[in-house]
This record gives sequence, structure tokens and C-alpha cells, in this order.
Amino acid sequence: MTKSRKPRRPDVSTVELVGGAERLEVGLHDYDDRWAAIYLDHRRRILNALAALDVGIDHIGSTSVPGLAAKPIIDIVVTVDDITAEEDYLDALLTAGYELRVREPGHRLVRTPARDVHVHLYERDDAAVAEYLLLRDHLRADAHDRALYERTKRVLLSRRWDDMNDYADAKTDVILTIKARARVAGRSGR
Repeated sequence: MTKSRKPRRPDVSTVELVGGAERLEVGLHDYDDRWAAIYLDHRRRILNALAALDVGIDHIGSTSVPGLAAKPIIDIVVTVDDITAEEDYLDALLTAGYELRVREPGHRLVRTPARDVHVHLYERDDAAVAEYLLLRDHLRADAHDRALYERTKRVLLSRRWDDMNDYADAKTDVILTIKARARVAGRSGR
């Protein structure tokens, strides 16, 4: 007997940014070994909250790359079967102490009240998850691109940003360049 799947509901059609735009007021910190432990603590917290679900959980972003300076914000990606089935995961994460920050098509973001842990939720096969992991894994393996990315972030963070999203957008070109090299390196078996 096969497990019946709930009918898929339409996803949200607009971006809901709970609380509005926020200034970016954190700088880069040298890599901190404690970031991995913080990730593991939140991984356990998320797994406990979502114990009834089959979820994937990965540490992503700069804090997941040893040796890379980063904003001290732990980024975690969680994959679920159906992003539109918020009743399966959202209330449990809110009860576990996270706050809803973003609701947009295909993506939800919850974070800690201290804003030091961001949990990105996607459907299991969403291409965005593979892109996060591609960048993370390449930066872990390639010192040249890791240094390029860090230099880029330092230059960008020397400016004032009224919205964290604008800072993130400003990194796009270098991220695309690094991911293109990662794809070539992956094909060449390097």
C-alpha cells in the first residue's frame, strides 16, 4: 500500500517580508570553530521540532566553510516534501523558538530572535539547495575562490547597506563566477 500524498496547494505568489527591510549592521569575523557547534545545536533543535517529518538539514553559507571570514550568522537549509504545507513544519519551528521572517514562492525563512541563525526552508528537490551546496563544497575545497569571496565580502561590507538583501544581491556576480568554476572543476574531476 502506498502512502497517499496530500494534494499540493498553490504556493504564495508574493514575497512577504515580516518586519520590513533591515539595515545590515554586522561585520565580518574571522572563522570561528564554534560555528559548527552552533549549527549542530540548531540541527538537533530542528530535528526535534520536526520529528514527525522526513527532512534534510545542511549547514550552508560562509559559516559552513572553515577558514572563511563571515558574518556571525549561521545559515541552515532544511528540505521538506511540500513547502506549501506550512502546517507540517512552520508552527513546530515557531514553537521551537524561531520567528518567521520571509514567506515567498518556494522558500520560507525562519530565524532566531537574536537574528544569529537563519533557517531556509525549501522543497526537497529545489535547485536552490543544490546551488547552496555547490558553492559551499567548492569554497571548502578551493583556497583561491575562498579568498576571492572573502575579499569581495570585505569590500562590500565597507559600504553602508540599508537592507541585508541589497548586500546579498551585490555578491551575486562573484558567486556566479565561483559556481561556474565549481561546475567545471566537478566535470574535470578535480
